Amino acid sequence: MKVGIVGAGAVGAACLVSMVLRGSASEIVLVNRNRQRAAGIVTDLQYGTLLGPALVLRAGDYDDLRDAAVVVLTAGTNEKNGGATDRNDTSGRLRLLSANATVYREIVPKIVAAAPGAILLVITDPPDALADVAKQIAGHDRILSSGTFLDSLRFRFELGRRLAVSPNSIQAQVLGEHGTSQVFLWSTACVAGKAIIPSLVPRDAAADDFRRDVEKAVRYANITIIEGTGASQFGIGVVAARIVEIIARDERAVVPIGAYSNEYGVTLTLPARLGRDGISAIIMPTLSSEEDHRLGQSASVLRQALKSINA
Repeated sequence: MKVGIVGAGAVGAACLVSMVLRGSASEIVLVNRNRQRAAGIVTDLQYGTLLGPALVLRAGDYDDLRDAAVVVLTAGTNEKNGGATDRNDTSGRLRLLSANATVYREIVPKIVAAAPGAILLVITDPPDALADVAKQIAGHDRILSSGTFLDSLRFRFELGRRLAVSPNSIQAQVLGEHGTSQVFLWSTACVAGKAIIPSLVPRDAAADDFRRDVEKAVRYANITIIEGTGASQFGIGVVAARIVEIIARDERAVVPIGAYSNEYGVTLTLPARLGRDGISAIIMPTLSSEEDHRLGQSASVLRQALKSINA
């Protein structure tokens, strides 16, 4: 399967490396406003590709996206440069929406002209709102957001560390916005079917404190990473590669991923069955009344953010 990546910044490069190492596609084209940078990244990486699955790797222009099944969008201002690294700012990544919507208005028409049948996977922050921007511009529904896929992995990781259990043995999801209004599904978080709260909380921890500490670690993981390295890139790179290979292999895996919801009137993350044609079903767990309310609030936050740039 042919895949395009638009944007060769830190996240775009991480997506490319992850896809190459995992063998997510048979051909990958990297497009960047500065083609020399894309060419440099490809030249650097192509020698190492000899040690992995066979693939065609090249830098190109928008026309080279022709026949791509998936195009991954990573172009735009990142959190550090866009001033979205204040833990006390409830806007979070949505602070980047206006600037990155301008970028999308420039690049999405070019992508659609070259690859009208491609699924567009939005990685740029804030991915949920930008997926709606891309949907409006593209004029079709084949738009996905990486959403809270990474947040859900972080949730499982933080739980596993505190419970001394492999994160792969934990079932836990984060839904809604990939941002400060995200919703942690504690009511269904479990190990081997046993509820984490209250059954598995360590004896020396109060359930409320345990829950608050986990949520804080997950919600602000990106800022912690940026404070150390300047960019949150590697985790989302692996997630993007995984989404691409689910589509390429028509796995029909159920994952937390962002797509437009008629019920909520906006793109946000829900558990969805994903395959070659995109999302074919939403498979919702039973939510607690609190989770249901918070999910509605998260959708409202996203709708208001979109209104602010469409006014």
